[in-house]
Amino acid sequence: MKQTISPGVLRTAWDSQALYDKAERYIQQAQGLDTDDWEYALWSSLSLELLARAALANVHPVLLAEPDRLGSNVISALGFKPLDKKFEPKSIPITEVFRRLAALHPDFLEEYEKFGILHTGRRNAELHSGEIAFDGIKSASWQPRFYRTCEALLTSMGKTLEDFVGTDEAKAAKLLIAADADESAKAVQSDVEAHRKVWDGKGENERATLSKQAELWARRQAGHRVTCPACKSPALVFGSAVSAATRKLDGDAIIERQEYLPTHFECVACGLKITNLSRLAVVKLADRYFNTQEYDAAEYYAPEPDEWAGYEEDNNEP
Repeated sequence: MKQTISPGVLRTAWDSQALYDKAERYIQQAQGLDTDDWEYALWSSLSLELLARAALANVHPVLLAEPDRLGSNVISALGFKPLDKKFEPKSIPITEVFRRLAALHPDFLEEYEKFGILHTGRRNAELHSGEIAFDGIKSASWQPRFYRTCEALLTSMGKTLEDFVGTDEAKAAKLLIAADADESAKAVQSDVEAHRKVWDGKGENERATLSKQAELWARRQAGHRVTCPACKSPALVFGSAVSAATRKLDGDAIIERQEYLPTHFECVACGLKITNLSRLAVVKLADRYFNTQEYDAAEYYAPEPDEWAGYEEDNNEP
């Protein structure tokens, strides 16, 4: 039978590439913020929703269409123009998006579905209620699951984390994923408990002296200050850079910031030392941090000194 009408250009509301591009735009907005900032979590949740919708539309745009009385959403998602003059495209709720993805893709596991619903649910609470949904939630507690979920969605579209977040961030993301999956790292809890017992066995004056010495030590060392999980004294985590340094002019100063991912921890008060990101994650010391340096702008941009200054020009060329 001859077809009498043909589909036209698909509206961007249903277009997988348009949804992906917007998800990428939002994750780039997140990357300009500190990872423990509530706004970072908010932008990541917005990005995750769009990435999930892009993955579902990549199977077929009609899967995004919310059923309606006239079938206009389905008609539009098929590429046809509904006759309803007041038509505005409407997609299914994000919870249903994740459920359909789990039903379609064997590699989109139940844990990804649950995390997607949780993370976007917090976003809804943040935007549509008086609840402060993202405050006080450390990035290390949700980022590994976020990146695992993103990776599954991206794989379903033939894309990678490197495509989505860039090489540097993808490298950090894979380290976080691997650390979260390391079950053997949980043994670090016994190390912490052993140091806690020794610490509790010391006299009150000795503990106070050691804590004060630890505070002075932490101030003088190059690292990120944290609280020791065993003795609660000031301690340090040290890490490796996961991004290039950024610089901005602030008045007469140059502010240089660089993000680090923790690699090891040390407390000189009780002697506890922890190496390996996965072990740090178990004791909630795996949060990324920034190292900030300040330079005088005039000195920073001053030209290099001329090593031949004061010498006469050589005019003895043949």
